[in-house]
Amino acid sequence: MNDIRERIDGDARFDTYTRQLYATDASAYKVTPIGVVFPKSTNDVAMTVTYCAKREIPILPRGGGTSLAGQAVNEAVVLDFTRYMGGIKTIKPDKQLARVEAGTVLGKLNEALAPYDLKFAPDPAASNRSVIGGAIGNNSSGAHSLVYGKTDAYVEECEVVLADGTVATLGEIAVEELRESADSDGSLLEQVYAEVVRIIDSESEKVRDRFPDMKRNVSGYNFDVLVEEAETGMVNLARLLAGSEGTLAVVTEAEVSLEPVPETKAVSLLFYETVLDAVTDVQHVLEHDPDAVELIDDVLLGLARETTEFEEAASLAPNEAEAGLLVEFYADDDDHGREQTADLLADRIPGTDTEVMPSDDRPAIDETIAFAGLEAHDEDEREMFWTLRKAGLPILLSRTSDEKHISFIEDCAIPPEHLPEFVERFQSLLTEMGRDVDAAFYAHAGPGVLHVRPLVNTKAASDREEMIEIADRVTDMVVEFGGSVSGEHGDGRARTQWNRKLYGDDLWQAFRDLKTAFDPDWLLNPGNVCGDHDLTEHLRYDDEYVHDAGFDPSLNWDNENGMQGMVELCHGCGGCRGSQETTGGVMCPTYRAADEEITATRGRANLLRQAMSGDLPDDPTNDEFVTKVLDLCIGCKGCKRDCPSGVDVAKLKTEVMHERHQEHGPSLRDKLFANFDILASIGSTLAPVSNLVQSLPGSGTIAEKTVGIARERSLPEFHRETLQDWFDARGGSRVLEGDARRKAVLFADTYTNFSHPEVGKAAVRVLEAAGVHVDVANRTDSGRPALSKGFVDAARDTIEKNVAELEPRICDGWDIVVAEPSDAVMFQSDALDLCSSKAIELVAANSYGLCEYLDAFRLDENVAWESPADSLVYHGHCHQKAEKKDHHAVGVLRRAGYTVDPLDSGCCGMAGTFGYEAEHYSLSRSIGEILFSQIESSDATVVTAPGTSCRTQLGDSSIDPIPSDSSLAGTSLDSDEPPTPIELLAYALPR
Repeated sequence: MNDIRERIDGDARFDTYTRQLYATDASAYKVTPIGVVFPKSTNDVAMTVTYCAKREIPILPRGGGTSLAGQAVNEAVVLDFTRYMGGIKTIKPDKQLARVEAGTVLGKLNEALAPYDLKFAPDPAASNRSVIGGAIGNNSSGAHSLVYGKTDAYVEECEVVLADGTVATLGEIAVEELRESADSDGSLLEQVYAEVVRIIDSESEKVRDRFPDMKRNVSGYNFDVLVEEAETGMVNLARLLAGSEGTLAVVTEAEVSLEPVPETKAVSLLFYETVLDAVTDVQHVLEHDPDAVELIDDVLLGLARETTEFEEAASLAPNEAEAGLLVEFYADDDDHGREQTADLLADRIPGTDTEVMPSDDRPAIDETIAFAGLEAHDEDEREMFWTLRKAGLPILLSRTSDEKHISFIEDCAIPPEHLPEFVERFQSLLTEMGRDVDAAFYAHAGPGVLHVRPLVNTKAASDREEMIEIADRVTDMVVEFGGSVSGEHGDGRARTQWNRKLYGDDLWQAFRDLKTAFDPDWLLNPGNVCGDHDLTEHLRYDDEYVHDAGFDPSLNWDNENGMQGMVELCHGCGGCRGSQETTGGVMCPTYRAADEEITATRGRANLLRQAMSGDLPDDPTNDEFVTKVLDLCIGCKGCKRDCPSGVDVAKLKTEVMHERHQEHGPSLRDKLFANFDILASIGSTLAPVSNLVQSLPGSGTIAEKTVGIARERSLPEFHRETLQDWFDARGGSRVLEGDARRKAVLFADTYTNFSHPEVGKAAVRVLEAAGVHVDVANRTDSGRPALSKGFVDAARDTIEKNVAELEPRICDGWDIVVAEPSDAVMFQSDALDLCSSKAIELVAANSYGLCEYLDAFRLDENVAWESPADSLVYHGHCHQKAEKKDHHAVGVLRRAGYTVDPLDSGCCGMAGTFGYEAEHYSLSRSIGEILFSQIESSDATVVTAPGTSCRTQLGDSSIDPIPSDSSLAGTSLDSDEPPTPIELLAYALPR
């Protein structure tokens, strides 16, 4: 395959790791490709396709790998368009057109269109990582298909590479011109024309008879659009590619039409006693011309009610509600939106004024079914309604058992008038087969597309057999009701086999004839749409799948199947890849900077699973695996929060690194970093001499060459007087215990005690001003340094010693307040991974970050702040964000009088010791640049961050955290590093 590398400007990789990275998508399937090509241009694509065509090597065009039916995996050379071919060529606002490359992410396109109040209308849920080429290949739609339809309606022209390497442009053409150019013995394009003419002439009647009359049908090839357009004398051959799943041609560029962004929106929530009531009411709701109608069933409501993260959204639903319909309207203005929701509520719940109607007074089922309703017009309220709709799926996908909510029959499309009977019969089928537990019915009820994911263990042969039976019987119902086998997620490996049943033998053969005309040797994504795929072949998990970590886990895993369950949790949706196209969120900072699949949560989780199953030649603890897969995971915990399934790669890495230390021994640098508390204590004792040594010429070079610490980094300085020394010298707390509102033990971490005692001093002053009796803990090592480097036993030992000291204090009425964010999370969360005891749980439940403590008990409300005039740009710590605790500082700072702009930022890139390591310095800075640009885009003036690592990274940047025109300029807070929130609060105390 070196021949391909020599022919293109892009990249080509055929190594085992890359092939395994692309062996899965967001479906239940796994097929190892031949290799992966990352083209930079249409010429690269043409050269690759030509090379493969001559050697009869299959080709698979791929976007973000978000396909749910398995259409993005195949034994082929994969063309990944997302690396280099994601450019926006032109935007023509006056014509409402845009021309883009195939790898352009939909969300990125819509961001570029926002200044023109335009958008690419189809809105699949994965729009922050789905690309135009994939949207065309899948004929994607979304929640608003009632008004916008599918992608095919917006495809005006496509530049494509045909199966023989020919570059062609497909777009609108007169049927007569098509006839004149058709030649079954001519060029490949002329042969395609000939087959299209034959379909128009010979298959139109069959198409009208057999194709479902629905807004949402993506099964088979797009013959219905072709036939409908032919009646006007013009056809658009680019639209024939929509839904073809890369089997007809490789799209490299597309011109798409755009829609205006609606002025505003209004949302209603209607509540019902049963799911059948809700789906029965859909056809009546549709009479109000909504733009979206989404079903929420009892399973999703129940899951949302039981999950802390979604409790607030779930509280919208009355206790009696077992189902809901979310109904959204586009509106010209707020009054128009209110009128639309009012009309709907009055029609569906007459005389109730949106209150819950007593059961005895509810009208008969054939008149009005909803018994309660709500409406939302404010953007935040509307988002809350949508949160309730979206709440259940992440929970459904977070199962770590062998049984998974498999996507194999999940998006049949049924005419809305038949939805009640379809749902009732589907539910009966699942009950009959014992698979009704947690099988949710949800999603796009308006166009008749309900997502249903029964629990299935594909590792068991009996379950695989039942998958086939369920799919077979459900598709029988679909045909009976005039629906479609797939209304959204495509054919792929999961549904291709049912297209013959849906369309009949004649149209099935017509599909195959068109495929042959475009692709005579069937090399383009073979097997899809009209091929030979079987539902239960090439499953990611089957009875041949084995899992062997090669070691026993050392951490606590409270999920089903333990560490194995976590490793197998990633279902491949690519949410981690979406972070690369946005500036917000905390997911995968290394992927944002490197743009490599192997650095995304999905990539790491996939490869760890494959190493444990034997698909990779290396064990998880081998040098090759650790270097390629885990080394660049910085342990920020962003995946724990932002991954829809909650895949915790940071914790998995800790397990692997711990075992690696056992097998191969740790490096000197790892030992030094893990024992930094001891080194800091020595440095403090020897200060200021220890600080002078660091400033000697050549000291940085020596540090880099001996232990691998980047010469560009300045090492921490140490204070001879530690925080503990200062606190003892002042005689303890200035607030007497008997006069205190609360009493707290301040745990001064290593950095706070030895390097930044000023932060601890500010904390003591603020806590005392809030009426807290303060004591400072005798210990400074939380166990974080050791755990961050994979020394699990040492971290466990440290935690147990901390608990032994702190648990009695808690029992005596004290709270634990921790200065450094990552150390606070160490007590609150990581300690539970290390140890199991009531004492550990007590410490975890009673430990707080500084601002979290002030905010949780509203202690700051007792302080007469001096209301400083400065505006702050706040960067929260990634560990606090992972635990959803980063917001507390914002609330306290605002109540103290500051104006605060909280950044939706990820990890700063320093990540504890990561940014100090010479081989990681460059990447650390690249990650930091993302944060720096966010700060520079803010209108706020003073930068603040609570974490030592973040402050170090920012201090090494060119950003001035306190500008000269700030009231803080020239104060003790004015330095290269930004002040912490607690220091700013101390500055705002009455003086």
